[in-house]
Amino acid sequence: MLLTLEPRGQQSRAMLWFSPLLAALLTLLSGALLFAVLGHPPLETLKVLLIDPVSDLYGLSELLVKALPIMLCALGLAVVYSARIWNIGAEGQLLIGALAGSAVAVNIIEWESQWALVITLLVGTLGGAAWGALCAWLKTAFNANEILTSIMLNYIALNLLLFCVHGPLKDPEGFNFPESAMFGDATRLPQIVEDLRVHGGLYFALLALVAVWVLLQRSFLGFQIKVMGLDKRAAGFVGFRDKWLVWVTLLISGGLAGLAGVAEVTGPIGQLVPQVSPGYGYAAITVAFLGRLHPLGIVFASLLMALLYLGGENAQMAANLPQSITQLFQGMVLFFLLACDVLILYRPRLKGIAKLKAGRSTKEATA
Repeated sequence: MLLTLEPRGQQSRAMLWFSPLLAALLTLLSGALLFAVLGHPPLETLKVLLIDPVSDLYGLSELLVKALPIMLCALGLAVVYSARIWNIGAEGQLLIGALAGSAVAVNIIEWESQWALVITLLVGTLGGAAWGALCAWLKTAFNANEILTSIMLNYIALNLLLFCVHGPLKDPEGFNFPESAMFGDATRLPQIVEDLRVHGGLYFALLALVAVWVLLQRSFLGFQIKVMGLDKRAAGFVGFRDKWLVWVTLLISGGLAGLAGVAEVTGPIGQLVPQVSPGYGYAAITVAFLGRLHPLGIVFASLLMALLYLGGENAQMAANLPQSITQLFQGMVLFFLLACDVLILYRPRLKGIAKLKAGRSTKEATA
């Protein structure tokens, strides 16, 4: 007997929150099966991937370092996705933020003022916001699809960054490596714990967490954003300006992604390099949906995604697995999440039982 999907009539709140957990469990089972097929002990390999990287204090600090840019990008995406504006450009906005902040930092290396870091962070954040504003302008002025424009702007941002590290921002004393000069101490985010790489960007992430929660849950602007996401026509009927909301949400999303980028170059990296992001902006899309567009959910989802990055690096060294293992697990998480989300509106039923119920309903109606 085959399974069939029966409409629930309304959303299942239990499945709304259980779906991410089920998706994570299915990802683990699929990963274990994959490792067995590849000839690796499933449980031992999962331990190498998910437990060993955070088995000490240094590993936990590295988990936070990886999670911070993902969290900042995902919080911005939670705002814009709540309005049903599909910004796929967090990666490009992150790269532009890193590039804009670096362009300032390399020109004020000798500064010793505390304003040097403030200016660098502000320019990086505004750079990401400006890149998001391009999507807003194209959507509101020309009705261009923001999915397509934001994706294309990602590639423009990447190539612009590569041009700069090979050209104008290239360190003249860097032995021809494509990287900028190391930033001055005044433009570096301080370490929170000595001998660990956790940096001041943690404070920005916590501040953004609170700000986004207040915006979406306790503000009139957040109410407008949610109404626009539920029904754009209804938002127009009550006087909400949809074009203005498009601009606001994309500016917030781009700004937080830009902050994530500039925090990376002023924090753990200390200079502009081509590998600023291994795909944090793309991973943030999965994190935003895995966290149900809720700030607290995004925190846990960001830590999970950061763990996959750390575990992928550890698995390359300890288990001789390919570098693509991280992207594979990210893809499986997203696939199973989308599959499990079907159960929010539909319940599985055995086909025979579904036909029996339909027959009884028909007889009752006839009687």
